[in-house]
Amino acid sequence: MATKDVLRMDERGLEEWLSEPLAATCATLRQVEGDIAVLGAGGKMGPTLAMMLGKAAPGKAVYAVSRFSDKQARQRIEEKGVRIVEADLLDDSAYPGLPDVPNVFFLAGMKFGAAGNQPLTWAMNVYMPALVAQRYKQARIVALSTGNVYPFTRLESGGSRETDLPDPVGEYAQSCLGRERMFQHFSQRFGAPVTLIRLNYANELRYGILVDLALKILHGESIDVTMGAVNLIWQGDANNYIIRALSIAKSPPAILNVTGPQTLRVRDLAGRIGKVLGREPHFASQEAPTALLSNASTCCELFGPPALSLDEMIQSIIPWVTAGKPVLSKPTKFGVRDGKF
Repeated sequence: MATKDVLRMDERGLEEWLSEPLAATCATLRQVEGDIAVLGAGGKMGPTLAMMLGKAAPGKAVYAVSRFSDKQARQRIEEKGVRIVEADLLDDSAYPGLPDVPNVFFLAGMKFGAAGNQPLTWAMNVYMPALVAQRYKQARIVALSTGNVYPFTRLESGGSRETDLPDPVGEYAQSCLGRERMFQHFSQRFGAPVTLIRLNYANELRYGILVDLALKILHGESIDVTMGAVNLIWQGDANNYIIRALSIAKSPPAILNVTGPQTLRVRDLAGRIGKVLGREPHFASQEAPTALLSNASTCCELFGPPALSLDEMIQSIIPWVTAGKPVLSKPTKFGVRDGKF
């Protein structure tokens, strides 16, 4: 995968890039029988995942299910031949009308604003997955979770592995573990094959840790480095991994960390971005000895390393941000240590 001339690119062009399937992704879908539904297709990752599925499996019907509050995103998905289904997945009466498919990607959930509305957070992150797992009890499911279910680990540890016990901090992360438990329960009850994806942190030109840091440096804002290290991955690579995770779904569910292979020091990341920008980053606080980190070695062993390197990500993101192109007003809040998002 090569970087693009981002200054000549609009959001449609960006989504084309983020939805480019690898040959191995196409091969995975050729081995999978039946059509596909993406539940929660209107969020940050849903549109490009649905588009990638449409490209990688041209002989299959791909359904994008969401309330689609962003009508422009809905239109761009539909333009790619993906079939739109408008539905509120918190409404149990909507489930009989959902498409009958043997392959499901579940992306719905709530993070931002979770600290201000805990009941809705638990409903979206636990009750909704229970509804989905029962509606699609005979389907193969890949469900997005998060690395936030892990405890903090020492910066030099290499991060939590899939076999490590969860120890979530705060109600958001606890509710995400609840999401996993619902899929695990119903997978074991009905025998449905499931893969749980523990993702952190996806990046593209409009959002992610690299965008967060670039904006802080451009605005002369101090960067809190208490959370001294992170993992991150290009969203296009994450999309390819998520689709290929269909191939490892099982009952009880498989668990897969999806992120980049490196433990990246925030101070070093900011320095690399600042060098490209020609500005000196300003830092606040000191690094804690622990951070929220995931070990991606299993993912890389199964599916190979990410196609886009960190330097390629930085060299693509900086021109987009400095040109004033659209960014999403959704900071990752990667530095949060008390679990309050």
